[in-house]
Amino acid sequence: MQLLEFRLKPAVQPLTNAWQQLPVAPRGSTRLGITFRPLQASAFGLDVHSTLQALLAYPFQIIRLGAYWNQIESGPGAFEPDELDWQVEAAERAGKHIILCLGPLKTFGYPEFFVPGHRLVQPFQEHRLVRPSEYPLLLKAATEFIVRLVERYKEHESILAWQLEHEAVDPLGVEHSWRLQAAFVEQEARALRQADPTRPLMMNGFLPTSLPVRISQWWRTKDQGDSLAVAQRLADMVGIDYYPRHALLPFGSRTLYLDGSQSPSHQARRKQLLAWAVAHHKKLLIAEGQAEPWEAVTVPTNPHNQAMYSCLPEHILGNYNACLGWFGEQVPLFAYLFWGAEYWMLRKQSLDSSYLQAFERILENS
Repeated sequence: MQLLEFRLKPAVQPLTNAWQQLPVAPRGSTRLGITFRPLQASAFGLDVHSTLQALLAYPFQIIRLGAYWNQIESGPGAFEPDELDWQVEAAERAGKHIILCLGPLKTFGYPEFFVPGHRLVQPFQEHRLVRPSEYPLLLKAATEFIVRLVERYKEHESILAWQLEHEAVDPLGVEHSWRLQAAFVEQEARALRQADPTRPLMMNGFLPTSLPVRISQWWRTKDQGDSLAVAQRLADMVGIDYYPRHALLPFGSRTLYLDGSQSPSHQARRKQLLAWAVAHHKKLLIAEGQAEPWEAVTVPTNPHNQAMYSCLPEHILGNYNACLGWFGEQVPLFAYLFWGAEYWMLRKQSLDSSYLQAFERILENS
């Protein structure tokens, strides 16, 4: 195990001007964008509508939106997509292209599992695969939900791609060990393609940046492969989720982190993805480029006039520069979507605009 990937650091760090000094990698043909998480905005105490409107004013090209099944179908027979309608229309008015995550079981943003209670009376069994043969009614409901959403939005020219599930076959972090069987996702993908054969299907997966995480992910998914492997089999576009720094355990005023920003642990997997994309003429994108802290809490901390070690403002540029450096003319990066836009708005509200200004620097200078 590479002990150099571990860091025991004060969680709260001083703010500096380092983000103003870093160079900005030219993006070439790469499109820039963000993911919008209305639930996270609400958790921060932000107004969802005004937050989205403020973000849409920035000159990026793509926004990723999510359909949250338990909100749209709050009870038997319900179908209430008004809030998603508003988000799609707001993005269109701002001239953005949209990647729409249809879920249905897993959608980005905590807790990442949004099945309506009436669709799953009993929780999934831990340490088990969710198989189509054991949950036929859930699969039927999930595919019907997918088709209904596609039928509702497929005439919108702004829709660039459909995302199916979120890190489809990985476990839900350390909270749950159940996983979707690849066969479950395959049937969802088939229904989606039949509903709209014209747009690409995007799926995403977590790229382990440290050896401990890589070993853990391999062990937990070795029976059918992780979400990136399944995305390579099923999707037209593969999204990479890149988080080089995250907290493990707090120890008083210090926290134990894994920092894979300089680690070679992910290089082999990354090179395999690039080679696969060339051979199969597929598109790769950074679906989630870390741009907010990942601490040992669900909602990132917002310290006054300070910042969190796992993602300082300068890391927004550093992570972007690192990912742009992986790609070239042979394998262009289709898009880079920053993860954490709601946090930037929270920081701005708290009189620290450095996270947002780091993003602005990239938009202006790339």
